[in-house]
Amino acid sequence: MSGAGNGGTAPTVVIVGELNVDVIVTGSDVIPEWNREKIVDGFRVVLGSSSAITACALASLGADVRFVSVVGDDDFGTFCVSELKRMGVDTEHIISLPGVQTGVTMSFSTPSDRGLLTYPGSIPLVGPEHVPETLLMEANHLHFGSYYLQDGMRPHWPQVFKRAQSRGVSTSFDTGWDVRNVWDREGICALLAHTDLFIPSEEEILHIFESASLGQAFAKIPPTAGRIAVKQGSKGASLREPDGTVILAEPYRVTPVDTTGAGDCFNAGIIYGYLHGKTAKPLLRYANACGALSTLGVGGTGSLPTVEGVARLQEG
Repeated sequence: MSGAGNGGTAPTVVIVGELNVDVIVTGSDVIPEWNREKIVDGFRVVLGSSSAITACALASLGADVRFVSVVGDDDFGTFCVSELKRMGVDTEHIISLPGVQTGVTMSFSTPSDRGLLTYPGSIPLVGPEHVPETLLMEANHLHFGSYYLQDGMRPHWPQVFKRAQSRGVSTSFDTGWDVRNVWDREGICALLAHTDLFIPSEEEILHIFESASLGQAFAKIPPTAGRIAVKQGSKGASLREPDGTVILAEPYRVTPVDTTGAGDCFNAGIIYGYLHGKTAKPLLRYANACGALSTLGVGGTGSLPTVEGVARLQEG
């Protein structure tokens, strides 16, 4: 854990991220068909974005979370900020941009999987100018999600992370899916040199490193990389240590209602566990528990993990 921050028991986590709403359609058959109408089980408008869901889950676990972002000057932007506040996230550093629409993701979700359609809007507009230097000085940890959607920040992450680490601030990121199918391996490798926790899904890391298996992908990781935690859904998760050791952790068995945000809550769990000194398999299991708990409600923030909830799941 880093030595910077507020000196109290709650770690201060700065998250620089995209903001959007998720419009979630739920049911067993949610795939639209041209010139046909279907009845679905549920419909909700909730706070979306990988970075925001991770922020809310970290706040729910007890971290002091500061969010840096931009939104459009519209009702969805107001909704995003108010939802973050309601869930205990500091929103002082979120800027509303006139003449811009807040991003929207349509999520077609079944109990086992989901498909997403996104209108970017304000999502790519966060830039390094929005990240105050004074905020980094107060942080224990710096995180972001959606590497491929944050166009304004993508070229600047290595320098921002390097600066953070020089102050004793630990760093992490999650890529999300590359809608352009480019995967930017060179950019990812440059950033891994300054990253303590890289948290992709299995499918994402296989695309980034053009590999058929996790073993092949891990063999292509640059030697300067920190820990890499790979989310594997129903298979659990794998952790590659900097020395090349790979640790596996099985998933917790729950009956999911909606898988939206499970990976983002996993991110929160591994960050929170890491900042509280957990390592190896206990660290992975803690993150798996946070991901499992998130599937018990609709939307990424419908069932946020808590320290007590994780303890109950792990005891059971």
